[in-house]
Amino acid sequence: MSEIDPTDTALATIASILEPEPAAARGAEQPVADERPVADEHDEHPVVDEQPLVPEPADADGYSKVGPGPMVAIRLKWTVHRGDDGQYYVHETIGEQSAPVISGPMTSEAAVRFVDEHEDEAHRRFEILRSEIAGRSSLAEFERKGEA
Repeated sequence: MSEIDPTDTALATIASILEPEPAAARGAEQPVADERPVADEHDEHPVVDEQPLVPEPADADGYSKVGPGPMVAIRLKWTVHRGDDGQYYVHETIGEQSAPVISGPMTSEAAVRFVDEHEDEAHRRFEILRSEIAGRSSLAEFERKGEA
């Protein structure tokens, strides 16, 4: 017996929601009107009220991310600050009480990208370190039991 992948189940559910309803389910005896939006003669593309999935920040000032780690005292944090000159600076701290290392000046987009890239890199390095520690722990347990 094979296991059912939960992803397949989720995709099937989404597909069933997005599939058009069969004519029999809508009542085939009634004429079905054209359900496409009617465009104004001056507007070839109907306007749809769209909102982004993730709202764009109005200003990068205050944009912040925190790195991984089990202890707040050694956790990295990056925060974007707008300087008096209108440029953006990233303050990088370790723990809550450290003096920040400041990078900049840069544009707001560059500052947000800087924070995102450094946070991604910190997570990547943390996962590597955690894997190494877990591997060494497993090896030590293996050797301790005399199975080496």
